[in-house]
Amino acid sequence: MLGLIVRFIVSAIVLMLVSFLLPGFASMGFTVSLVAAIVIALLGFIIESVLGKSISPQNRGIVGFLTSAVVIYLAQFLVSGMEVTILGAALAALVIGVIDAFVPTELR
Repeated sequence: MLGLIVRFIVSAIVLMLVSFLLPGFASMGFTVSLVAAIVIALLGFIIESVLGKSISPQNRGIVGFLTSAVVIYLAQFLVSGMEVTILGAALAALVIGVIDAFVPTELR
């Protein structure tokens, strides 16, 4: 549960920065970023529950990266005000993956 909360916070911060800095994202306000982070965290949790922990971004494999990019891309269809291209989703997944490497998302 703590991992889900940390992942939500990391995703919200990254989404706000990515929407302003990277191509492929429409500029998102604070509220849209928070709602998008919740949707991304929930979609990620559902996919991890169905497919197992081996696809999570913590494993830093290509499957985890692609899964994160797909989750970010699909979130735009559930969050009004969020617009992202496939390239933007891939860049955001890369940035979130790098940040996840340094921010612990589960207790050991």
